[in-house]
Amino acid sequence: MTKPLVAVLSGAGISTDSGIPDYRGPNGLWRKDPEAEKLVTYEYYMGDPDIRRRAWQLRRKNHALRPEPNAAHLAVAELERSGVPVRVITQNVDGLHQLAGMPARKVLELHGTALEFMCTKCHARGPMEDALARVEAGEDDPPCLECGGILKSATVMFGERLDPVVLGEAAAITKACEVFIAVGSSLQVQPAAGLAGVAADHGARLVVVNAEPTPYDDRAAEVVREPIGTALPALLRRLRETAP
Repeated sequence: MTKPLVAVLSGAGISTDSGIPDYRGPNGLWRKDPEAEKLVTYEYYMGDPDIRRRAWQLRRKNHALRPEPNAAHLAVAELERSGVPVRVITQNVDGLHQLAGMPARKVLELHGTALEFMCTKCHARGPMEDALARVEAGEDDPPCLECGGILKSATVMFGERLDPVVLGEAAAITKACEVFIAVGSSLQVQPAAGLAGVAADHGARLVVVNAEPTPYDDRAAEVVREPIGTALPALLRRLRETAP
């Protein structure tokens, strides 16, 4: 008997135990500093060199933190290793699912990755370390070495479209899964949030693990308000034990 496909949609809340702040929670980045949102808004970033300089300093600071996967990331990777088919659809850009042991091909990064830079003009890409080394050496807004264009992290900023290929794959997994776990996501940012509704519409068992209420709680078979670092490993262990 084949084991049920489990889709895990992860948001910022899964990474807070790794020291990465979320955006919309009670202690979230946007609530503490509304101006910070401009640093990840495409229009402001492209039009204002000062915003870009501040964004590069923030990337430098975040990179220096070197976050490690926490118990929740490790539990997802452990479920996959146990033989249960798992696909991760993440709104995060931190690469912690892969670092925890999830095969990269089984992780869909809806909002891109902060571990690479890209040129907004010629679309050249490379490791973020290379761009940050230039910032360390004194370039406060390093241009593309290929074409002189503006560099940014390879993340989807506010005002940019999600990659339609990645979004299409996420939708296909959502429609095919038997269990859909939304963890650490406010389920407020579309189109990612809408996947929870799509899963429920297609007969999946929807489980929401989040500190605060979400718009999809009433569609869920189970809502968990406990801390993610302990709640998700317990939930996945239960799933592993009951899988055929």
